Amino acid sequence: MTKKAAVIKGDGVGPETVDSMIKVLKACNSQIELVLCEGGSEQWEANGRKDQSYIPDSTMKLLEQSDACYKGPTATIPVPNSPRSVAVTLRQKFELYSNIRPIKTYSRITPNHNLDFVCFREATEGLYTGLEMQLTDDVAIAIRKITRQGCRRFANASMDWAKKYNMNKVVAITKRNILKMTDGMFLDEMQAAAKRYGGIAVEELYIDNMMQQLVLNPEQFNDSVLASTNLFMDIVSELASGVIGSIGLVYSSNMGERFAMFEAAHGTAPTIARQNKVNPTAAILSGAWMAEYLGETEIRNAIFKAAEQVINEGKTVTSDIGGSSSTTQMTDAICQLAAEYLRK
Repeated sequence: MTKKAAVIKGDGVGPETVDSMIKVLKACNSQIELVLCEGGSEQWEANGRKDQSYIPDSTMKLLEQSDACYKGPTATIPVPNSPRSVAVTLRQKFELYSNIRPIKTYSRITPNHNLDFVCFREATEGLYTGLEMQLTDDVAIAIRKITRQGCRRFANASMDWAKKYNMNKVVAITKRNILKMTDGMFLDEMQAAAKRYGGIAVEELYIDNMMQQLVLNPEQFNDSVLASTNLFMDIVSELASGVIGSIGLVYSSNMGERFAMFEAAHGTAPTIARQNKVNPTAAILSGAWMAEYLGETEIRNAIFKAAEQVINEGKTVTSDIGGSSSTTQMTDAICQLAAEYLRK
């Protein structure tokens, strides 16, 4: 039975990166039915800002009928009373509580580092619930909502990943000396999950120390799952992307029990939009991960192998990773190699 994925092109460089992802999947003869749909702030503004959401009703209906979603980068207008971000909306609607960002170096780009770990981010709670109140003209507050159920299911998912990929350590990142109740609950559930799974150690690091350690000695986290609440892990994974050379290399998924959304970790990059300059790697690898999720593991493996070869050879890569090629040229190089690997 053919699997169906809703594809939101998004804002800024989104349409270009989504085109690259689709081109590579087609070159690999993927049988997934990819259905394009609207979503993001650009279409919201173009339609007169009438909707309460960046996601039109027609898109939401398609998402509900799909097996997975692929989302290009989308912008969120940072002013009060504007809609909630597309990513946060979809994470909460479909309960996609695990935002997963694998971090891996490429030998040509970062010869002084050899990193391989994964960032696990709780994606439905914390400060991203958007619960803010204006108490007076001079005072506003934001609520950091943490629930035991949310922590427990997230902790189990992080342990599942560690078990599946033979990792024996989970690093829980908190600020528990200050956020005693919310981060206390988070750590309790991480430690309880480790006991249930057995053989997995939980190490706690405070967020400020974590950032220092990630700069000074990131190799210490190899073969580990880094796990944290919504905002903390958003920041940690951004720093990790800098350590490996470019956020244009970081692919991601948002996983729940019955649905998943795949996306590049980077944003809309409006300064290079529509210039054929954006690095397509993160978008392409996110699409390859979606292919695996929908049953096309061989295609995923071929695309990952092709991307790694293109990046390490450095002949056809974009400027952010030391090259001078266009988005299209790098995409075509990955297409050609991936198709060749599948034929072997």
